[in-house]
Amino acid sequence: MEVLRNRGLTALRLILTFTLLTTTLHYAHNVIRAADYPQVEGISVGMAATLVVVAYVLFTTFGVLGYRDYLRGRYWRALAFLMVFSLSGLASLGHFLIAVPRIPAFWFATIYTDVAAALLLWAFVTWAAAKLNRVPAAAGSHT
Repeated sequence: MEVLRNRGLTALRLILTFTLLTTTLHYAHNVIRAADYPQVEGISVGMAATLVVVAYVLFTTFGVLGYRDYLRGRYWRALAFLMVFSLSGLASLGHFLIAVPRIPAFWFATIYTDVAAALLLWAFVTWAAAKLNRVPAAAGSHT
């Protein structure tokens, strides 16, 4: 699919760059200033910071796998990995399940930029899936 290799790859690179920037900033702040965020009862600040690191590495691994498979033309597999990666941005909304974080405005904004990045990734995956579903039937086949 030429459109996925050309136009799609450029868009994916831009979205992934934005996603990595915002999630890296937000997750790093979550680790460095873990005590500034609302705490889950029964989970220590140190354990919360550790869980954030594990989540970041896990989500980012899915993003790398998605990008790698996209480059190799394994589009459906890539899109599945990218959808899992998008959860890194949506997970940031989890802060509000406990309480509203009392953090500086810049860091508060990264919660929303994470969500925006996730939604951009969803839009990309939807667009790419629609393009994949428009592949013409093989010549000579009757539908």
